[in-house]
Amino acid sequence: MAPALTTTSSVACAWEDFLRQHGDVVAVFDHRTQGSGNVSWTVDTDDGRYFVKTAGPAVPPPGAPTPYLDHAGRVALLRTAVELSASCRHPALARLRNVIESPQGPALVYDWAPGELVRVPSSERGDPRSPYQRFARLPTSTLLGVFDRLIDLHRELGEQGWVAGDLYDGCLLYDFGTDRLTVVDLDTYHRGPSTNTMGRMFGSDTFMAPEEHVLGAVIDQRTTVFTLGRLVWHFGTRLTERRDRFVGPPALAEVVEVACHPDPARRHRDVAALSHAWRHARRR
Repeated sequence: MAPALTTTSSVACAWEDFLRQHGDVVAVFDHRTQGSGNVSWTVDTDDGRYFVKTAGPAVPPPGAPTPYLDHAGRVALLRTAVELSASCRHPALARLRNVIESPQGPALVYDWAPGELVRVPSSERGDPRSPYQRFARLPTSTLLGVFDRLIDLHRELGEQGWVAGDLYDGCLLYDFGTDRLTVVDLDTYHRGPSTNTMGRMFGSDTFMAPEEHVLGAVIDQRTTVFTLGRLVWHFGTRLTERRDRFVGPPALAEVVEVACHPDPARRHRDVAALSHAWRHARRR
């Protein structure tokens, strides 16, 4: 089969018809697996495996929940993802190989990234076999290395002006065989400071900053700093939230505690400052 997924610029047919013409669809992610309204596929082709993401149908199929965002809103987020991918080539990001246009909006074709999503349903979080538990029990040096890459990615994104949105453990794809971290689903990131117009914004309460719950609050890189700090603290304390269980030395715990301060003015001023403090403490 020709590498159509990485060379085609536009199509007129339905997405699934196009994908099945040019590869083997091995997985479908639609309203049966998540409620965003997006539809994505994992596709095997002669030149590799790809993850293809679309905004899904304009009208939800029978029995599907109504997404929070309408079709135009979901298309806009995909355009944001394209812009973000073009601005940052960090190895912790899945590589965007192509954007295929259609009357239904774009399809984003990514290199498939191996691994398991760290987030699992709440009913499975106590299962020691779950990715959630296994990730939290990684050897100390391995887990700190994962945090290094997560913070470094957001340092690079911050240099390009990006502010995190809806960053949580469901964005972390981890390959336990190779210790590779891939951060996915960054569609709701935005460039520059903004104002909270929703009240409770998208995200997981475990990792969201206080200002993400306050209508009219400023959302900026200090918000990203908080969420990164919460991810590091939650998993770095082996899910206990206890300082005496933190996997790093006291100096590193102090860096994370500053990141997680409820007052944005008391946090690291941006992700670059967090990254600098983190790297300094790691060398001590």
